[in-house]
Amino acid sequence: MRYKSVLLVSMCIITSSLTFNACKDGNANGTKTEASLLGKKFITAQNLNISILLDLSDRIDPKRNPSPSMEFYRRDLGYIESISNAFEGHLRSKPIIKINDQIQVYFEPEPLNAEINSLAKKLRLSFSKNNLTKESIKKMSTQFTSISEQIYKLAINDKKYLGADIWGFFKNKVKDYCIKPDHRNILFILTDGYMFHEDSKFMEGNRSSYLTSPLIKALKLQSSEYCNLIKEKGYGFVKATEGLTNLEVVILGINPAKGNPFEGDVINAFWTNWLQSMNVKGPITKPMSADLPSNLDPVIQKYINY
Repeated sequence: MRYKSVLLVSMCIITSSLTFNACKDGNANGTKTEASLLGKKFITAQNLNISILLDLSDRIDPKRNPSPSMEFYRRDLGYIESISNAFEGHLRSKPIIKINDQIQVYFEPEPLNAEINSLAKKLRLSFSKNNLTKESIKKMSTQFTSISEQIYKLAINDKKYLGADIWGFFKNKVKDYCIKPDHRNILFILTDGYMFHEDSKFMEGNRSSYLTSPLIKALKLQSSEYCNLIKEKGYGFVKATEGLTNLEVVILGINPAKGNPFEGDVINAFWTNWLQSMNVKGPITKPMSADLPSNLDPVIQKYINY
């Protein structure tokens, strides 16, 4: 999300071992990287519960945030296609009698466009031995990608970007919406890495419920000393909940603003520390940049079906 605002930051010193860990090398601190994910073995016995949280803020607007090689909303659609294809492959690999798998899409807040909300209901799919057929498997991924594209185009044409209340989603909904017992629960978040919504914007000491490029600048996290400053000042997100030990979280689409060579590192540190503070199931996967979908496809496929 891109927002221009003046930010006041109180300066209290809070040290955190979580922050310290996030500034180390990904493999040394219990985080997974794209390369390490490709080495996983393929297993299929588990039940999957996959949730996809879409950031439909102005980051997807081709005019505000152009990307000549591939527009960012197109990249999102590529990631969604990879996720749905992997889910479809999972269904194909299991005996029908063992099918008990779900995939769904969420927004926060709900879009004002009723048509988007109506389409979103078609992206909440639950499969069991009682409703699964070969035909439903064949068309699942295609329909999932097609409906997702309709949602993105409607959001772009409406131009009513409300932001994405990711912090509020974790505080109020993630446990109820994204965690089912006896399932492998995975939440994919498609976002540029910035976090902002007017309804949940606040500070607690040096921690915030939001992250914008102006905030990173105000915190002076624009040099190679960013990691030391994060540790010394205790910068990071306010913990929104806790006890997410049965939830894996994967961030896709990180797109730091230009002008600060350490912006992406700061975003990664904020997210990694935050997920660790809420006890998200480890090892935490390092947030992935807004790479071309063809490059991330094997990573996503392996992650879901390792």
